[in-house]
Amino acid sequence: MRTALALLALAGPAAAASVTVDVAGVQAGAGRVYVALCTGSLAEEACRIGQSGPAAGESLRFAFAQVPPGTYAVAAYQDLDGDGRLGRTPLGLPTEPYGFSNGAGRRGRPDFAAAAFRVGEPGTSARVRLSRALPAR
Repeated sequence: MRTALALLALAGPAAAASVTVDVAGVQAGAGRVYVALCTGSLAEEACRIGQSGPAAGESLRFAFAQVPPGTYAVAAYQDLDGDGRLGRTPLGLPTEPYGFSNGAGRRGRPDFAAAAFRVGEPGTSARVRLSRALPAR
């Protein structure tokens, strides 16, 4: 019993990992692309680890360092009008390109479980394809 406890103590907590997110479907030269790692939900308040970059090409790569082990999903959008948020219609439908990991949410409200992936080892990666949005009104 002591040996098992000693081995557990030596193992320590799981190390933080790096996560690479590749975003495709970007409209090159138009605004910025925002990417966030979300925990437990795809609601805005659950998507706290974020980055952004200029839409310099049709695809972009974002690297997140020191991500604690756990289950995450990626939410991304392209801010075409430069206001720093995802444009929406009065009904709440997106008017700017958006996407989620694993292609979740393409045909309806996104589900965290469908977009989720596990971060536990160094070098985890995820892909997101931005969908064409509804025209702005």
